[in-house]
Amino acid sequence: MNRYLPVARQHFLAALASTSVVVKTISAVVVLLYLLSWAVDTPYALGVTPGYLFPPNFWVWTLVTHGVVEQHIWGVAANVGTVMACGRLLEPLWGALELLIFFAVVNVSAGLLAGLSYLLTYVATFDLDYLFAVRVNGAAGFLGGVLVALKQTMGDTTVLRVPQVRLKAAPALVLLLLALLRLSGLLDSAAPLAAYSFGALSGWVYLRFYQRHSRGRGDMSDHFAFASFFPEALQPAVGLLAGLVHAALVKIKVCRKMVKRYDVGAPSSITISLPGTDPQDAERRRQLALKALNERLKRVEDQSAWPSMDDEEDDDEDEVRTDTQPLLPGGRDPASSSSSSSAPRTAAGMSLSSTSSSSMSQSGGAPSSGGVQHPESSIISFEDAPSRS
Repeated sequence: MNRYLPVARQHFLAALASTSVVVKTISAVVVLLYLLSWAVDTPYALGVTPGYLFPPNFWVWTLVTHGVVEQHIWGVAANVGTVMACGRLLEPLWGALELLIFFAVVNVSAGLLAGLSYLLTYVATFDLDYLFAVRVNGAAGFLGGVLVALKQTMGDTTVLRVPQVRLKAAPALVLLLLALLRLSGLLDSAAPLAAYSFGALSGWVYLRFYQRHSRGRGDMSDHFAFASFFPEALQPAVGLLAGLVHAALVKIKVCRKMVKRYDVGAPSSITISLPGTDPQDAERRRQLALKALNERLKRVEDQSAWPSMDDEEDDDEDEVRTDTQPLLPGGRDPASSSSSSSAPRTAAGMSLSSTSSSSMSQSGGAPSSGGVQHPESSIISFEDAPSRS
């Protein structure tokens, strides 16, 4: 473990050095407030306390500061890691200013909605602990917004191979994990769960309707609809309910109606462009699709069976041996005749040699009568009698 710490620290410092001023500033504030928490109760002074957020106290500054207040070292690591991941993955697409706006919008909205939910819980139960014993602070709210933004930009990216989990399912999985931790008692408060839920919701509303792009505002694509955050079995019902809520918000001028643009002057056919589709995002999605296609083709090529070089060399040797050795008269192959034992072959060679010698001596080297050559002569031409020691 000790040998991996210097390497991890080196990678962390290198990643931090490559980020913008916004990411470095937020990370430095998180670390400084954590060190300050050893001497001062920072969650009380800078975290959201529902009883102090609303009248008559109006501690509204806590809506800005609660997202950078941590009490534990693992909270600091999660907070800084979330900010750095946002800086590495989202800042190149948005820019430093848009990242800062997103950070402020998500944290302020998550703190306000979480405090309001605890206030409504107090109205229903008349329990003062929901007003003054609850502290909403940490990176849970901003983590929910960042996961929603990553689902929008790179939702098809695979997070885990076994089991296969894509990034678009990460917001729902983290929400389920926090709920299980709260039910099991590992979380002493429901404030992180509430902050995460409202942070994800506020992040989605901002990215869906209000974020400015080069071709409009928001993202009205189907893959970023509210129903896409739920399992496929629940998506029709959730989509119907979300449509009714959206229609009501459009009537009271809170949200705007989805607008489609038709380019009738296109050279080929009518093209439809939705507001909020950034050309950079479209190009990035095309690059991701090409990369996934190349990986799939490479995997298919690796699985196909190809003959080895040894097999090819053996086949070539067999072909050469077959082509260079002619058949014996009568359709016999010399390879088959060579399969017999060495002793009979030696005897046969000696007998054939003696026969040929006698026949040549009788004929005096002239061809046989009738101009027909005996089969033995052709056999003798291919056989040599072995020398006797």
